[in-house]
Amino acid sequence: MRPATEALIVIDVQNDFCPGGALAVAGGDEIVGGINALMDDFTTVILTQDWHPAGHSSFASTHGAEPMTTTEMPYGTQVLWPDHCIQGTHGAAFHNDLRTDGDLIIRKGFNPAIDSYSAFFENDHKTPTGLEGYLRTRGIDKLTMVGLATDFCVNFSAVDAAKLGFTTSVRMDLCRAIDFDGSLTAARDGMKAAGVTLL
Repeated sequence: MRPATEALIVIDVQNDFCPGGALAVAGGDEIVGGINALMDDFTTVILTQDWHPAGHSSFASTHGAEPMTTTEMPYGTQVLWPDHCIQGTHGAAFHNDLRTDGDLIIRKGFNPAIDSYSAFFENDHKTPTGLEGYLRTRGIDKLTMVGLATDFCVNFSAVDAAKLGFTTSVRMDLCRAIDFDGSLTAARDGMKAAGVTLL
C-alpha cells in the first residue's frame, strides 16, 4: 500500500469512451482490469466522470457542424465532439466492470457553456472543479493518473496537477488515446514539458 499522501485519479472510464460508445477510444475497455488491480495499492482513489447536459456547447450537433471539427469559444479553440456522456444515460455511466468503490467522484462538463477536460479546471483554465481543495485538505501531494483519453482528459488533468505543484505521473499502459490530428504526440510532449512523469 502506498503512503496516504498519494492518490490514484481514474479519468473518465465511461461507456461512451469505450468500444461501442458515442466517442469510442480504441481499446478503451482493455485498461479496466489493470486499473481495478492498481486501486488496491492506494488508500485514496478518485474517479472523474464526464457529465454533460443535452445540447452541450461542445457538441457538434449543437452547432449544426460535423463532429471532430473545431470552433472558437470565448475561452479558445474547442473541438466539437459527437454527443456523449449525457447526464443519466448509459453512455455517461462508468464501464460495467470498473470498480467504483473510490473515495470521491468528480463530475465535470456539466456547465452547458464550457467544456471541461481537466479534473481540476474547466476549459477556461480558471473555473475550479474543487479537486485541488479536496486533495490539499487530505494532505495528498502525489498523484498517479490513468484512464481516457490520454491526449485529452488525462493530458489536461496531469498538466494542471503538475502546474498546481502536485508530483504527477501517468501510467501510459493504463490509458488509451483518441489521437486526433497529432494530439497524442502533442500531449506526450506537453506532459513532459510540465514535469509529468510518463510511466
